[in-house]
Amino acid sequence: MQRKLLTNGSAFKRTDNRWCGVVWYMDEHGERKRKSFSGTTKAEVNKKMTDYITDFENQAAASDETVKKLQDSMQSWLEVFKFPSVEQTTYDRCECSAKNQIYPMLGEKPVGDITAVDIKNLLNCLMNENYAYTTVKKAYVMLNEYFRYLYREELIPKNPMSNVEMIKKSNFLSAQNKENLPECETVTIFEPEEIEKFKAEAFSTFKDGKRKYRQAAAYILMLNTGLRTGELLGLLNSDIDLENKTLTVRQGVKEIFKRDGVKSAGGTEIKIGKPKSATSKRTVPLNSAALESVRDLRDESYFGENTPLVCDEKGDYTKPVNLRKRFYRILKAAGIKRKGLHSLRHTFATNLVNGQKQPDGTIKSLSPRQVADLLGHSTSQITELYYVKKDTSRLSGITEGFEM
Repeated sequence: MQRKLLTNGSAFKRTDNRWCGVVWYMDEHGERKRKSFSGTTKAEVNKKMTDYITDFENQAAASDETVKKLQDSMQSWLEVFKFPSVEQTTYDRCECSAKNQIYPMLGEKPVGDITAVDIKNLLNCLMNENYAYTTVKKAYVMLNEYFRYLYREELIPKNPMSNVEMIKKSNFLSAQNKENLPECETVTIFEPEEIEKFKAEAFSTFKDGKRKYRQAAAYILMLNTGLRTGELLGLLNSDIDLENKTLTVRQGVKEIFKRDGVKSAGGTEIKIGKPKSATSKRTVPLNSAALESVRDLRDESYFGENTPLVCDEKGDYTKPVNLRKRFYRILKAAGIKRKGLHSLRHTFATNLVNGQKQPDGTIKSLSPRQVADLLGHSTSQITELYYVKKDTSRLSGITEGFEM
């Protein structure tokens, strides 16, 4: 609640001929309080009260959230409330969403002047600029959380988000001339011919026999284990048991913004931390292709058992951005449509669930639950919905004999 004056002050003379004055006000908790003054003359007391009232009003104006620019107010909220309560990678994404999607349109407006129409216009503008649905939803969620905080603390009289709903995904995609497909249909994977093209380019060499790309085998290891990028880069040589053909996921690499306290200091740095979730800590079996990839990486650079398998030139952890840029260069040179590194993980899951045809004509496959355990998912529903591209070709003719 905002502090406010209840009176302009009144001076009176006491029986001992001294002058006194009282200013009544309401504090942040809604309680009625008073400030007393005294002096030898009425003018002296009136001046003290006037100075106090001026200072009170200046402080109230400075703390009035409604007159602050949204950019200043939201940034303060992010730093005070969001920064200490979430992982830094999550905070970095929140700050990027605010700076790139919210501030350009609403940042200069006073908080108290922002209406539901302003927010709806922002969402529509982002949609029309072809931002991804998830990107726009993140901006919506942040605005919702921010304004709910202001309203709950009685810093604003009305929450402008109360009448704003997130655009329905089907309507959002329709406005962008995109089809609203089931999640499993939007999964991006590598087709068999693309995998062969990728391998050929990744392991290609110059005329002197030197490979064009560093750590090409890292991508094949991801393709055969389903490791996340951070898990792969956090993998130490000591986490790999070649004799028992397993690797153990114990930690992950994250790339975060360098900061001086909560303020960005420019650039990024590596942070080694726990895996994404409790189920992400797991032991993954290594097939023959994965074993060969591990040996290939060690032949290329090995700095000891307690150093990363996929390391930089000095034996330190590799930045995810470097592995990603190299991946994109290979795709471009191989003539393959650009996909994210996560597509390797999707391909791994899809091939295991849909199965692969064996020499005898049978299909060898794993259950979604087994694949979920390999990927470190808590439920098989996550695996089926977001990681497996459905193979409908096997449905051909399947209803023969079921005539009704």
